[in-house]
Amino acid sequence: MNAVIGDVLPLALGIAISPIPIIAAILMLLSPRARTTGVGFLVGWVSGIVVALALFVLLASVITPSDPGEPQVVAGILKLVLGSALCLLAVKQWRGRPHGEQEPALPSWMAAIDTVTPAKALGLGFLLSAVNPKNLILGMSAGLLIGTAGLDTDEVVVAVALFTLVAASSVAVPVVGYLLASSRMAAPLESLRGWLVHNNATVMAVLLLVIGVSVIGKGIASF
Repeated sequence: MNAVIGDVLPLALGIAISPIPIIAAILMLLSPRARTTGVGFLVGWVSGIVVALALFVLLASVITPSDPGEPQVVAGILKLVLGSALCLLAVKQWRGRPHGEQEPALPSWMAAIDTVTPAKALGLGFLLSAVNPKNLILGMSAGLLIGTAGLDTDEVVVAVALFTLVAASSVAVPVVGYLLASSRMAAPLESLRGWLVHNNATVMAVLLLVIGVSVIGKGIASF
């Protein structure tokens, strides 16, 4: 199980440092409905991670051969495809990184984040974690690695829990920090938002490339 956890934690980190969800959470925490929308967004974010990962763990367990010594052809092909997709995303992130003092473009819906209700915040968190293409590919890759490893049910639960903990941490930390010390969090949150906007594309490009090559290697080893 330790080997599987070591393989999936970098994938969880890839989800954790996604800039858009973190920036969205920060903007909600700087809005008039900070507490309710922040908590709603966090619940949706965690739920999306768990649902997507559990779905692909179940799918992977179905396509895994009953004989552990038999090549995992289908799983291997899927890993190769997902690893290649991550490498392509890495190239896209690198080419789209801001240059110099250029201000990166953010989604238009962020301009109306002050008007988001707790229910909409929950739905937004779920969509950004479970449906976002990059996060979906990372979740699929992790689900395949966990589901094809031949783990017991208890070990699968532990692996899913650790993956979720790491993947959700980047949103959970500012939300929990705000709930505990709201008066002291405004300035650090704004500084973090600015840093993410200008530097995250480069970090994500490097991380996605490393993860993509690793997943391709796992796919080759499945044959």
